[in-house]
Amino acid sequence: MELLKWVHNKKSRDAEYKKSELSGFSSEEMKEVYNFHKSLPDYRATPLVDLKTLASYYGVKKVWLKDESKRFGLNAFKVLGGSYAIGKYLSKKLNRDMKNLPFNVLISDEVKKQLGDVTFVTATDGNHGRGVAWMAARLRQKSVVYMPKGSAQMRFDAIAREGADVSITDLNYDDAVRLANKGAQDHGWIMVQDTAWDGYEEIPLWIMQGYSTIINEVVEQLEAAKEEKPTHVFLQAGVGSFAGAVQGYLAHLYGDDRPVTVICEPHGANCIYKSMEADDGNPHNVTGDLTTIMAGLACGEPNTISWKILRDNADFSVSCDDQVAARGMRVLSSPLGNDARVISGESGAVGLGLFTILSEKKEEYKELMNELKIDENSRILCISTEGDTDVEGFKNVVWNGAYPNK
Repeated sequence: MELLKWVHNKKSRDAEYKKSELSGFSSEEMKEVYNFHKSLPDYRATPLVDLKTLASYYGVKKVWLKDESKRFGLNAFKVLGGSYAIGKYLSKKLNRDMKNLPFNVLISDEVKKQLGDVTFVTATDGNHGRGVAWMAARLRQKSVVYMPKGSAQMRFDAIAREGADVSITDLNYDDAVRLANKGAQDHGWIMVQDTAWDGYEEIPLWIMQGYSTIINEVVEQLEAAKEEKPTHVFLQAGVGSFAGAVQGYLAHLYGDDRPVTVICEPHGANCIYKSMEADDGNPHNVTGDLTTIMAGLACGEPNTISWKILRDNADFSVSCDDQVAARGMRVLSSPLGNDARVISGESGAVGLGLFTILSEKKEEYKELMNELKIDENSRILCISTEGDTDVEGFKNVVWNGAYPNK
């Protein structure tokens, strides 16, 4: 299979093209999200790593890597979405403004008495489920987590340690989502899923809003360092919730002056790429086993909310062979010069891996590089969304050289 397949979404910069609404990503709403996360125990902004030597090596002005392995000790970013969505759901249930429900109030005996027992259910490859279980446990509530077949034992164990009723199914991710939804309908559980569909969009939007804390931190960190905003942002996509959230807020903040956005997916689960390639405005699903080492991106059905945002605002969609993610993992684990080492998992490293491959294969991907307009003035932002959440998988790639670059 070819290394890369790509689509240039020219409609994203077409002034005549009708844009989707960016409701849900206003500065006021993002501030509410940010303040809630700051109220969580042990909150601190994750590092924005300045890879100066790597930038010099590839002839660009800047390469920044946001390291989400440092998020709340959970080794991944997903808790941002699940925690905010649960908080938002409870604020509606309590009929109280979210601004008046910081974490220390949510965990109070008074609130627990008002709420009674609530069970949250979700499907996950690992990171999202752990975040939901982590938040539910701290609120003295229950969680049920379904994992797709092939899920790593380490990810299962991490969720179990948070007190969840967790099981690995014999289903792919999208069917595991359907199983979780059936459980919610049958038992009155609350579904906390970042996959949206017609009739289930409120909680997925809250989850997406939760992810905006990442870009809020990036903006603050760049301002503190007196740096200009990125010219290019590489965003990985599964169902597209993370990518859509970051894209939505960037579009809100900067409008037509927003950075060029490149969406990255595995060949085995490239539903955003397939949807953009079809160019009919509709989301398109990928079926089957969704085989890829990028477990967090092994999703075949786009989130209906994020799809509209990406369709109307993202500039490029690139479908990648697994060796692209493996390349990113190795580059970050073996830094050049004085650059900091970053431990990035399979789903976290694909954006940086894609940037390095394109930079080294400029002639082979000349058309794409010309369209991207990456040059000596470019400022590249990649977001490593997870650390080594599967240690054996990480070692297989970084130590043993699995999925070598050809």
